[in-house]
Amino acid sequence: MAGDSTRPASAQGHVLALCGGIGGAKLALGLYAESGAGRLTVLVNTGDDFEHLGLHVAPDLDTVLYTLSGLADPERGWGRAGETWNFMEALGALGGETWFALGDRDLAVHVERTRRLRAGETLTAIAANMARRLRVAAHIAPMSDDVVRTIVHTPDGPMSFQHYFVKHRCAPVVQRIAFAGAEKARASPVFLDAIADPALRAVVICPSNPYLSVDPILAVPGIRAALERLAAPVIAVSPVIGGEAVKGPTAKIMKELGAAVTSKTIVEHYHDLIDGLVIDTADAADADRIGIRCAVTRTLMQSLDDRRNLAREVLAFADQLARERETA
Repeated sequence: MAGDSTRPASAQGHVLALCGGIGGAKLALGLYAESGAGRLTVLVNTGDDFEHLGLHVAPDLDTVLYTLSGLADPERGWGRAGETWNFMEALGALGGETWFALGDRDLAVHVERTRRLRAGETLTAIAANMARRLRVAAHIAPMSDDVVRTIVHTPDGPMSFQHYFVKHRCAPVVQRIAFAGAEKARASPVFLDAIADPALRAVVICPSNPYLSVDPILAVPGIRAALERLAAPVIAVSPVIGGEAVKGPTAKIMKELGAAVTSKTIVEHYHDLIDGLVIDTADAADADRIGIRCAVTRTLMQSLDDRRNLAREVLAFADQLARERETA
């Protein structure tokens, strides 16, 4: 709990999480519960953002916001609980595009975000304000205020992320993935503040899709280099369990890109960025062959207790690595 003076000094520090949508948000919620109020920053992928029906839609930002505020729909895993769909029904009756569903409550967020962006506010400021209004005591920030768009290259040509992911349901074969605009983007000031914090306890790469959700963040100039220089440990949680991804197209994409669906591949993908990897008990036999320090625990998050337990294990692992580094 926040303000618990009985915790060790390291546990009083600040945690920075790199996160995509549904899978990453689950661990972000566990970290939020375990790190204490004001001690968590979630840097969120915005490569998925797009303009739809004249509105700026930020799916991953909103998933993290709804999850940490307790508003997320637990059945669908995205959007808001208690949602209604009158707008989409009316739009469909008029012949409008309905392939990307916007619930009535969710629509209010997109309308307000778009209004503020057009008035000159930054996405970082808007995300922070919405988090405060929804009583989230964590810093939720986009990876950049600049436009970066994930482009999936397929045999049918390049596709924007949402067309690949939602409209075509991840069916096209992935040949490569690019991040348009990344080379000119600047990291969110919230990220810069987090890594400059002398009390930074750890950086946690959530079990989001490495290729679609984490790579866009790392593509923003300066972010990867800053993380590689950190004194605080950088820990990744593998999105692979027993040769399969828990959710989404991670395993499909890995196979199409010629990579084995293993936690060892995740280590090779992040290369020298991470200090340790958390893997599931199903992969315990691989721990000594992965090539990096591993913590073995249950990583499948089916309940709030699962999320908190995993967060606790991740932070304990990070603290252990930090202590070893201090005494080396």
